[in-house]
Amino acid sequence: MQYAKLSNGVTIPQIGFGVWQVDEETEAPAAVAEALRVGYRHIDTAAVYKNERGVAKGIKESGVNREDLFLTSKVWNDDIRAGRTKEAFAESLERLETDYLDLYLIHWPVEGYVEAWKAMVELYEAGKIKAIGVSNFKEHHLDTLAEEGLMTPMINQVELHPQLPQHELHEYLQDHSIQVEAWSPLMQGKFLEINDFKEIAEKHGKSPSQVVLRWHLDNGIVALPKSVTPERIAENFDVFDFQLDADDLEKIDRLATDVRLGPDPDEIDF
Repeated sequence: MQYAKLSNGVTIPQIGFGVWQVDEETEAPAAVAEALRVGYRHIDTAAVYKNERGVAKGIKESGVNREDLFLTSKVWNDDIRAGRTKEAFAESLERLETDYLDLYLIHWPVEGYVEAWKAMVELYEAGKIKAIGVSNFKEHHLDTLAEEGLMTPMINQVELHPQLPQHELHEYLQDHSIQVEAWSPLMQGKFLEINDFKEIAEKHGKSPSQVVLRWHLDNGIVALPKSVTPERIAENFDVFDFQLDADDLEKIDRLATDVRLGPDPDEIDF
């Protein structure tokens, strides 16, 4: 396992287990339990995923102690707009069957995010969250928080992968001691269409998905791969026994198109 250290000293496993679009009843309990059996200790969910209860069930079935886990959830846009950040947080705790979170994020920078951030800072200072951050924030959103004189987020979770490396944003985050975390790190499966990953994988005796995840690790990024298939869950975690060399990284860098697979944070409407 590799870890990143946040600005407040908290450590976060660099490979986490994402559960977006994982069904609460039929998939989440078994997938989370299997991920924890394999060795994952970082689970990333959100209120809008509607599977927090399933995540809690999987954690319970795994037998892994809560204090050995890094558990993340996120406040959804409707609650941000309604000024319900603290209430939403309490509801997530209830569904996750825990009395604290390791990380709580603002899911999108919708109207009301400054007030939501103030509420999250209060929850953090009260000891209810070990670290707080944002998701899908661009530089100007982060600048707004700074201009308000507010605490700097510890993490920004964004769409990031070899075709959308977000170099300028990543550099901004590094300059402000904000850890970058990647959703859709495997490009929603599009890496399978790119021969370069296959060639690099053969060179290292690994799989293409492992090469993509290793690229994240070698660039200091926290990555959140998702799968409900036991073989893929294990494969995505088996990335700590090799490193990419300069030629590999150069080849992958040439793949950047800066094309998003998900929404632009400045154009969201949900």
